[in-house]
Amino acid sequence: MKLVGRLVALYRNAARLTQTQLAGMTGHQVETIASIEQGRRALLPSLAASLDQLLDTKGALAEAVDGMPEIDLIPVWAGEYLELELEALALSWYDNQVLPGLLQTETYATAVFRNRIPAFSEQEVAVQTETRMKRQEILHRSSPPTISFVVWEPVLGLQLTDDEGHAEQLRHLRECADLPGICLQVLPLNHRTHAGLDGPFILLETPDFQRVAYSESQRGSLLVSDPDEISILAQKYAMLRAQALTPEGTVGLLDHLLGEQ
Repeated sequence: MKLVGRLVALYRNAARLTQTQLAGMTGHQVETIASIEQGRRALLPSLAASLDQLLDTKGALAEAVDGMPEIDLIPVWAGEYLELELEALALSWYDNQVLPGLLQTETYATAVFRNRIPAFSEQEVAVQTETRMKRQEILHRSSPPTISFVVWEPVLGLQLTDDEGHAEQLRHLRECADLPGICLQVLPLNHRTHAGLDGPFILLETPDFQRVAYSESQRGSLLVSDPDEISILAQKYAMLRAQALTPEGTVGLLDHLLGEQ
């Protein structure tokens, strides 16, 4: 990323443009251009193509981005995703293992981290849980992001806590379903089609209207910026929403489950 960032700065200076001017021409924030030039943020393919046109670089930046291995294009650390999530305009989130982190109660999150192998220490569990709870502040900010959640129904029955903790988590889901900007849908267990069998993922739109995807596996996490891969995940997510219960149907399911407690 640092090499590509230096190229952006080199071509910008050759064009006699400031970071502020280039940001204005591309419709991005100045901080975005600065971060790219400093190697702190990846240059995504869509922006690389725009810069090639504006700076008359004959496709050099797009070629440089295309030639980078994925691990350099977007770092695999979850911390990079958390930074993007904090300022996201929109999130589309599918989960089939545990409830989405943004919808977890403190008790549920603690149980998730206590189930980690290799095991966290109690101090590490506390730190991870506190971080997860703090992330949820974006749901309550004055201009919250637009968030769509699709959750596979078996996740609702996963009882990582005692009965009261499980009921508390269901009540919390029901409350979150009424928050501004949130659309919660459950994909029923008895549905005969399922577009998310390959596992959970998140689609994210940044303030610069760039789109990235995030997924986790047994061996780590990955941020994806390739437009073709993002298009495939967007198609999957659209199908998942069509296969899931409506938001109203999901609320009805949660009310039914709470009535059984």
